[in-house]
Amino acid sequence: MISDLKGDFSMKAVQVTGYGDVDKLDLVDIPIPEPKSNEVLVKVKACAINNTEIWMREGAYGTGKKSGWRPEGVQFPRTPGSDITGQVVKVGSQVEENTLGKDVVLFPFTSSGAAGLEHISEDMSFIGSEYDGGYAEYVVWPAELCYDMPLADYIESSVFSVSGMTAWHMVEQIQAKPGETIMVTGANGGVGSLNVQIASKVFGAKVIAIVGDLALENKMKELGATHVLSYRSENLSEEILEANGGPIDSVLDVVGDALFATSLQVLKKGGKFCTSGSAGGQKTELDFRTMYLKHITMYGSVLGTRADFQKMLKAISEEKIKPVIDCTFPLEEAREAQTYFKNSGKLGKIVLLPENR
Repeated sequence: MISDLKGDFSMKAVQVTGYGDVDKLDLVDIPIPEPKSNEVLVKVKACAINNTEIWMREGAYGTGKKSGWRPEGVQFPRTPGSDITGQVVKVGSQVEENTLGKDVVLFPFTSSGAAGLEHISEDMSFIGSEYDGGYAEYVVWPAELCYDMPLADYIESSVFSVSGMTAWHMVEQIQAKPGETIMVTGANGGVGSLNVQIASKVFGAKVIAIVGDLALENKMKELGATHVLSYRSENLSEEILEANGGPIDSVLDVVGDALFATSLQVLKKGGKFCTSGSAGGQKTELDFRTMYLKHITMYGSVLGTRADFQKMLKAISEEKIKPVIDCTFPLEEAREAQTYFKNSGKLGKIVLLPENR
């Protein structure tokens, strides 16, 4: 072992103690974890919040009393958090010594899946769900899954891992092409704001961004949106068709039921619908005739591959994709941060800070 820890034996962490509301989040003092031979100990500098850890706590994944990325459900207590940046402060015996001191961003899951299939492997296990995550002062993780930060700032680099990889994979799924029109729902959220940027600034598509508050119009256009419309409109379908001059090519969705019927209505024949979330309702009605008569292809998408992750990091380092941050909270206010996360009208990511910044 190589370490720059000097007399530290315990750390602050936020643990989920069971399925339920934010009162299931407890701030505790626990021992600093010890890295295994192939792992590193990372001093967490920033951890962005995702829907995934909230839905894990609420039991939204899975059935009955189990929820998580694995059939057995989450083993409580569990430290959540998957969008993590920090500094390597200790390394395992098989890890190169020059890894010590590096500023890193963590690829958020382990898997035995072959390259390109890692995210759909049966043994895919997620940090913050199957492993303790970044709502803590320290976290251990395999050294090979720690990448150089794409930006110099810890907070800015922390907001991409899960949301960014999910967004990148969604755009890859629909095979976005320059000049196509893509509608992005939940465009002011973590995944949505990155869908807008990736689709427009990396893949060259025209983007119709759907938000709640049109006061966000200028900011959404700065991210690359061509048109910005409100889901509160009573004539949203007509407005979408008018803005594009006809049906659109694809939909990138994180809302679910609330905009599902509208999405199918405005898609062209041969259009594509890709969803990675259901913040506006997890169940919907589908008239199969709409899908097959319009030859619509539907994709379910979550996370992505290590290749997606690396391409995303490169685009970030080239400033093609920029961080969108709403606000930060200290680690001690994790309950307040998760509560705020669920509010509508925010723009971008919410980030927890284990250290006072």
